[in-house]
Amino acid sequence: MSRHSRLQKQVLSLYRELLRAARGKPGAEARVRAEFREQAGLQRTDVLRIEYLYRRGRRQLEQLRDSHTTGMGVFVPGASPRPPNRDPDPDPDPGLQPKPGAGPKER
Repeated sequence: MSRHSRLQKQVLSLYRELLRAARGKPGAEARVRAEFREQAGLQRTDVLRIEYLYRRGRRQLEQLRDSHTTGMGVFVPGASPRPPNRDPDPDPDPGLQPKPGAGPKER
């Protein structure tokens, strides 16, 4: 087996750092593994794409290391997290009802 290039070593190091930073943060470790698996099929010659993903991973690592980060979510274009609420509230809060005569004035 050939030796790893400098970029390969950097990517492997980033992977380990991301996994360490993701410990104890819900969804983060699974997301890191899934993202790396998804990108594992990249050609070794696609250096620009690999470098872009490496920089993106570095930014995500800094975010994971931030003490304010408690978990990791995933954005899926076109997906709706919850179906829209189609049932009107049968007992709305009376405090939210408009006062009589407070609506738009007619001429």
